Amino acid sequence: MQRFLIAAASLGMAVFAATADDKSAGRPMTDEEFVVKAASGGLFEVESSKVAKDAAASPDVKKFAEKMIADHGKSNQELMDVAKKANLGVPAKMTEDHQKLFERVKGVRGQEFDAAYIDAQVKAHTEAVTLFEKGSQGLKNAELKAFAEKTLPTLKEHLAHVQKMTATGK
Repeated sequence: MQRFLIAAASLGMAVFAATADDKSAGRPMTDEEFVVKAASGGLFEVESSKVAKDAAASPDVKKFAEKMIADHGKSNQELMDVAKKANLGVPAKMTEDHQKLFERVKGVRGQEFDAAYIDAQVKAHTEAVTLFEKGSQGLKNAELKAFAEKTLPTLKEHLAHVQKMTATGK
């Protein structure tokens, strides 16, 4: 099982890296792009973790999912508040990439679900850390930038936690 989880996570990271959206490479990210991507990632975290509470086999995965619901639910609300002050709309739906990832996760159960969920969490948090690092350095709106800076350490903590789960097979 542990080898399967490690292989799944490695494969997922390779696929994710190969399909990452590089349209914005070489140019600064706009505040609007940050809000759309951050909101989509937050929605993915909460929705996939709601599924994990019921579908996961491992108590550790279920516990992690509860933390994701709480932490990302809170940061999603903060993002909406900050975006509203900046006169930026917050999408109510996930982007196509996050929706596809969600569909893949919600389609399995038990130990197979655990592996798919953990793999998705590694991908989503890797993407989020990169997004929030860029945001904390390049956003124009001071409140959005402060939100990115404030949220980044939590995202890094989540990524480290889920990477540890991958390594231990839980």
